[in-house]
Amino acid sequence: MTDGPSQYPPPGAPPPEDPLPNHAGYAPPGAAPAAPPAGAAGSPWATYPTAGRPGAPLPGLVLGAAHKPGAFPLRPLTLGSIYDGAFRIIRFNPKATVGAAVMVTAVAMAIPVAITAVLTFTIGLTIDASADTTVDSSVSDFLGILAAYGSLILSLLLAQIGVILVTGMIAHVTRAAAVGRRLGLREAWDATRGKRWRLIGLATVINLAFLLMTVAYIFLWAIVVILSPNPWPILAWGVITVPAFVCLCCWLWVRFYYLPVPALMLEPVGVFGAIGRGWFLTGRQFWRTFGIALLTILITQVASSMLTGPVTIIGQLSAIAWVDYAALILVLTQAIALIISNAFVAPFVAAVTSVQYVDLRMRKEALDVELMREAGIITG
Repeated sequence: MTDGPSQYPPPGAPPPEDPLPNHAGYAPPGAAPAAPPAGAAGSPWATYPTAGRPGAPLPGLVLGAAHKPGAFPLRPLTLGSIYDGAFRIIRFNPKATVGAAVMVTAVAMAIPVAITAVLTFTIGLTIDASADTTVDSSVSDFLGILAAYGSLILSLLLAQIGVILVTGMIAHVTRAAAVGRRLGLREAWDATRGKRWRLIGLATVINLAFLLMTVAYIFLWAIVVILSPNPWPILAWGVITVPAFVCLCCWLWVRFYYLPVPALMLEPVGVFGAIGRGWFLTGRQFWRTFGIALLTILITQVASSMLTGPVTIIGQLSAIAWVDYAALILVLTQAIALIISNAFVAPFVAAVTSVQYVDLRMRKEALDVELMREAGIITG
């Protein structure tokens, strides 16, 4: 490996084996952190300096119109460029993207698998082939079922928290990839230091807001149903408010929910400041942002179903064949399916979202000029 910067190879090239170990702020364990680049102090977000003299172009970089030192061009991006960039980010940073998602999901789902296995081989925890719980008069059986499925729900929550942290890591991976840098798992994790609890707080605030809005809407439905003497007002209420509520959720998803994570990770803002940044960046860009986000969700859900479908079918058939171990089989296959799903869905969605964040900043704040300067494409 040369002393020059780690660049993203052209399409079709195999990924490098090891990430560049010495980024600013990402020193190996026990080593002194590298000094920030000149001009980095006071920068509005994290910087990843180029090697060599300040302002020098990356070795082998052709100064073309696209200016692509990393995973995607430093210019306003098309849909194809966004998806290509997301795939390249995952391909050339596998440990910090897929590896991180698999690790946090596997650790979380190991809990219900272990508990169910212990209960299966001690008290004989079983369920019938139709997945209805079979509870006899024994209190121990009931408590065993409660422990098994309670631990599964808890592990799903822990896996979701882990995915949130992985999303924050991928924001830094994307930021580095914009100027041709590759972050390893440790480097990406270290980059989130100081923002992890804020990230969890951000997810809590946003999800709580949507939950309260949904509860309020359901409460209004209950009032209408109780006070209406005939079904016609109820039908009219549904025809008018259901589409309106869906549209409101979509609008708030893009303006309120979609971009705060990369903003929180990469800018010196807090929870509500990140929400404000997401609101600003999606202003007058709603339909484009919504279209790409919706298409990404549809693609990942279809792909996830195709990947996890065989595992689910095998689990159900195996539960019918071995009734005595049905609970363990179903929990185990659920864990495997979730690991497979998160290995694909979480990194890709997070990468697309982070690339969209960079794209909107290039469109609105000329971030491409700053990134070109950092990559050494332009000077001054």
